[in-house]
Amino acid sequence: MMLSDDKISHTTHVLLKGMLEHKLIDLKADDSEVRRDIKRTIIGQLKIGEDMHEAVTKKLLSFSKKLVEGSPEWEVLYKKFYEEEEVRRGRK
Repeated sequence: MMLSDDKISHTTHVLLKGMLEHKLIDLKADDSEVRRDIKRTIIGQLKIGEDMHEAVTKKLLSFSKKLVEGSPEWEVLYKKFYEEEEVRRGRK
């Protein structure tokens, strides 16, 4: 599920503020540039998650035995295939 632009922007502000307050980073660039990079990263990761969801759902829907979305069998297989997809994409 994609987040709204406002929620992503708010999250970038909160993340940057927290990292600065806890002295986790020392900025070498303008904070607006850093927030843009954080936002780009968040959007990229959300897109990857959506792509993985689509790939897993497509795989489950391709079974000759029709699975009911949301059923216990669907959920177990979804989790298994999602984890495989994470490994395949180097996220785990």
